[in-house]
Amino acid sequence: MLQSTKFTQSPTHSQLFHRHNLKPNGIPQNQNMPTPPTPFSPLILKQCDSKFTRRELTLFTNSSLLLFFASQTLDPNSISRARAEETPPASTDESDQKEAEEASPKTASDRCADKSLTGKAFLDVSIDGEPVGRIVIGLNGESAPKGAERFRDIVSGKTGITFRRKEFVRIMPNYVQHGGIRSYGVDAELARRKGRELTNDELVEEWERLNKECKGTKNTAGSVGIIVRDPSKPPPKVKLVARKGKLEIDQEEVGVEPNGTEFTIAMKDSPELDSSALVVGRVIEGMDVVQKIGKVKTVQENTGSPYFRVAKLIGDKRAVVAERGFNRPYSKVIVTNCGLLE
Repeated sequence: MLQSTKFTQSPTHSQLFHRHNLKPNGIPQNQNMPTPPTPFSPLILKQCDSKFTRRELTLFTNSSLLLFFASQTLDPNSISRARAEETPPASTDESDQKEAEEASPKTASDRCADKSLTGKAFLDVSIDGEPVGRIVIGLNGESAPKGAERFRDIVSGKTGITFRRKEFVRIMPNYVQHGGIRSYGVDAELARRKGRELTNDELVEEWERLNKECKGTKNTAGSVGIIVRDPSKPPPKVKLVARKGKLEIDQEEVGVEPNGTEFTIAMKDSPELDSSALVVGRVIEGMDVVQKIGKVKTVQENTGSPYFRVAKLIGDKRAVVAERGFNRPYSKVIVTNCGLLE
């Protein structure tokens, strides 16, 4: 039990520290003296044998708490300095932003909007042996690299084959179509000697990608596209085939897929070509020559005839042959020369 001593006059702060042999910072000089009591250690007060009065104990405790909290107080300036060190400086350099934009890959919308030309090709055309002018085509190798490369290689003769002395085989109200190169015969053999096969697998994949990425009409007026598929081709026929004493289901292809050498030139916007043609460039000079080709008389289309419909329905081969001749020009429209321009 703590003893209480009566004072007629309360001691001053210096007398209190001198009486109990304390330093001015409130810590006793005697190392055996127990630690000053805190509000968090009430048991220590009960075990303490020092003879403090209640008043002295209260003053001593308040002084110790004030010193304790004063030592734990942080400098507000140090907090602001720490925050300044942790926060990285904002980069305002415009050159860094430009480098980041150049390093980032192009998005789908960028590829669709990109109409930059990566090369030029020319086609000299004649109608019934009379030259009508030159068509200059700008190739877009950014959006359709495989298609532009195929067109460039054929025009230059790099693959052993070329459009020279080949005909335009179809003239429609909105576009004209070149027959390309046959997948058999001398031209196909020359291509094989150069190690090139007349296939359109890579072109079909590129056409499918662009159709997914780019919306709207791709074959606009003046555009040049390679035909990669035939939308009118019927689906494969399913039939039963006997193999090794067992019946198996097999599919028979009807018709032949394009070989990736036929191309079209649009005189007007031709959304009907989006289902079959991969755009590889556009006409930059000579649209008047294309208009002259479009005015050539053609074989009248007769698909509305009931006789033709019945013949095609029953699979008559004469209807297939007749359909190939529709919209074919009466005159010979030939590419007399072709190549690349600097």
